[in-house]
Amino acid sequence: MNSNLLFDFSVNKENKTIHVKREFAANLDLVWKAWTTAELLDQWWAPKPYRNQTKSLDFREGGHWLYAMISPKEEIFWCKQDYKEIDLLASFSGLDAFCDESGNINPDFPRSLWENHFSEEADSTTVNITISYDSLADLEKTVEMGFKEGFTMGMQNLDELLLILKK
Repeated sequence: MNSNLLFDFSVNKENKTIHVKREFAANLDLVWKAWTTAELLDQWWAPKPYRNQTKSLDFREGGHWLYAMISPKEEIFWCKQDYKEIDLLASFSGLDAFCDESGNINPDFPRSLWENHFSEEADSTTVNITISYDSLADLEKTVEMGFKEGFTMGMQNLDELLLILKK
């Protein structure tokens, strides 16, 4: 990872949100494609040594992304993102949750609303992410599950992928 790239991660318990601001050394089109295309998401989304496998992705308002994060011991953790609003090359939002292989939401884990905003400057793209929770307990459970560490690893995976894709 280029250490000069912006990376800010903060938790706001009062507002029940996580905010991530992350800069990538690539143009907007490439970063957007990496966040919205199954073949590319599968190459960076899961923190190593896990791997990501998309079952289906329908990137449109009302569509969803159903995927599995698979551990080195082949344990499968299903997740789903229900897309709410999409502003092409600018932003998208969606509800994220753990689920079963069919996409049925697991009520034992927090559900969150992700709002992702993309902006380009010169040779970099910044993604501003706000993740909102219904309760402080849900936010705290997510933090305790290692979200910051796992998501940071995913961002580093994306840095590596973008270097390869830019060639």
